[in-house]
Amino acid sequence: QVQLVESGGGLVQAGGSLRLSCVASGRIFSINLMGWFRQAPGKQRELVAHITSDGIINYADSAKGRFTISRDNAKNTVDLQMNSLKPEDTAVYYCNLKLGRMDYWGKGTLVTVSS
Repeated sequence: QVQLVESGGGLVQAGGSLRLSCVASGRIFSINLMGWFRQAPGKQRELVAHITSDGIINYADSAKGRFTISRDNAKNTVDLQMNSLKPEDTAVYYCNLKLGRMDYWGKGTLVTVSS
């Protein structure tokens, strides 16, 4: 079984920063895709950013220039540094791991940005 555990969410004022972390455990193949999604109230879950095991990164337009994703393959971790946060970034953030055709999800961590 693969498990993902997120940490780092919380309440922050607009313009502030937060860092989310996710650690994956279990049977994890070396070639994979890790990333972060988010889901705001009443909206669909959407991609924030993901990074391949060899470091190729993709950001959603909303994250470009403000968020930075990074990973440590040896530790099976993926982090999301979020700067210049806006109220519209308020959402539950989910860690995601893709292994082949399998998708694994964390339980999510709430990020609330006050105006």
